[in-house]
Amino acid sequence: MSTEQTTGTSPFDTSGIEVGADGIRRYTGLPRNVVRVLAAQAEQHGDRTAIVELGGGRLTYAELWQRAMRVAGGLRDAGVTTGDRVAVQLPNGVDWVLAFWGAQLAGAVVVPMNTRLAPAEADFILADCGAAAVVRPGEALPDGEPGEVPDPQHTDVAALFYTSGTTGRPKGAMTTHENFLSNIESVVRCRELSRDPEIRHATLISVPLFHVTGCNSQFLTQIALGGTSVLMPKFDATAFLAAIPEHGITLLTSVPTIYELVLRHPDLATTDVSTVRTLSYGGAPIAPELVHRLRTAFPNARLGNGFGLSETSALATFLPHEHAETHADAVGFPTPVDEVRLDRPDPVTGVGELLVRGPNVVAGYWGDPARTAETFVDGWLHTGDLATITDGIVRIVDRAKDMINRGGENVYSVEVENALAEHPDVLEVAVVGVPDPVMGEKVGAVVLPKPGTDAGELVAGLAAFARERLADFKRPQFVRVIDGPLPRNAGGKVLKAPLREAEGWVAVPR
Repeated sequence: MSTEQTTGTSPFDTSGIEVGADGIRRYTGLPRNVVRVLAAQAEQHGDRTAIVELGGGRLTYAELWQRAMRVAGGLRDAGVTTGDRVAVQLPNGVDWVLAFWGAQLAGAVVVPMNTRLAPAEADFILADCGAAAVVRPGEALPDGEPGEVPDPQHTDVAALFYTSGTTGRPKGAMTTHENFLSNIESVVRCRELSRDPEIRHATLISVPLFHVTGCNSQFLTQIALGGTSVLMPKFDATAFLAAIPEHGITLLTSVPTIYELVLRHPDLATTDVSTVRTLSYGGAPIAPELVHRLRTAFPNARLGNGFGLSETSALATFLPHEHAETHADAVGFPTPVDEVRLDRPDPVTGVGELLVRGPNVVAGYWGDPARTAETFVDGWLHTGDLATITDGIVRIVDRAKDMINRGGENVYSVEVENALAEHPDVLEVAVVGVPDPVMGEKVGAVVLPKPGTDAGELVAGLAAFARERLADFKRPQFVRVIDGPLPRNAGGKVLKAPLREAEGWVAVPR
């Protein structure tokens, strides 16, 4: 393991940090839990707008607290007790926010669910977490008399964010109150957000709240600042642009794909975006040319590139505005409390697996001690990402886990391969990323059919087969049927590089 670390080279505010007996750097003076964060805003700024749902309702901080307390009462009436898991299967909106805080105020562990999962995938997560209650679309939110407000400790688990793994089985990242609070503080420092209570913040959340970027870095950070979260139930470039002047949006955070669609939209030229002071991106590689266009389109904004995982509760590194264009290929410096190392770096290239240690690293995987032990070693998170560190700046150069990044959605090839391999006419299958100018990558499947199988019928059959087993963003959009074995190395491992580079992809009917 390399001893190279980037603490000490941080361009961010590093005041008020202490190192614990476990060697982890922590912010001092954080609140006890996120419940206290919301309570403080409801008490001090109750009349401020906390939530706006585009095309829907809105809530002040006082209304958010009062209604969430009733959701908590309804959950308790339904038998939910401290530490029980409450799954939220809702799209972005007021109801999602009330369900999230209702679970917190009931002393429960919230489980944000990807709304695009196939039924079998959702059923696995509900069974794995042992959900005591599920909040589903089309059903009334739980409602009951408010009860006692819980006061969890830093180390108590507050949420489970399920992330797909290379084995094909999702893992519930156990996110503690300290994880949430540490990430909030890192976001404020890295993005240089003002703490002045007289300055009103407003963020437009265009990514799903069931992901840590939308929930942890945007939604919860705005709660801590007494700001407004404007929620998009679904992304639409026209609505995105219209929301900026209408709601005085000051902060944008999204994936490069969404920014590309926004910059291509004809309404951009006539939209007043002068209120946007902070614009950050992440979740997928970004082209230097796109960074330049963003800087031109949003001249009043500080830009920045954020990198993180569900396992880091969102932000682990950040590339600030001063380096945005000159180091567009980098994900930046670690946050003030994060340390990074490279495991077994190549002596020539310097490339090694990126390891992260900090108070934002989750407590492990729910009910999975084996994979917890594999991923979290001696306090260090093994990210599975291959990186270099030069002058304190981290660059991700490859994905060790064969992950496909489809417009910011992580798709693990093994998970898709496992599903497609069950098709009766498939002998072998390998899944790779197919380059796409807008999405970055799309999912492609290279298939060796069983003898006598018609290639055209197989492509159509795989499409229907995948619809029953995989979320839409995981389903192959391209298929290439081959007539010989998949290429393998001497150890029997499939060689994916030549598969990515080959031609002959056939678009799959959606």
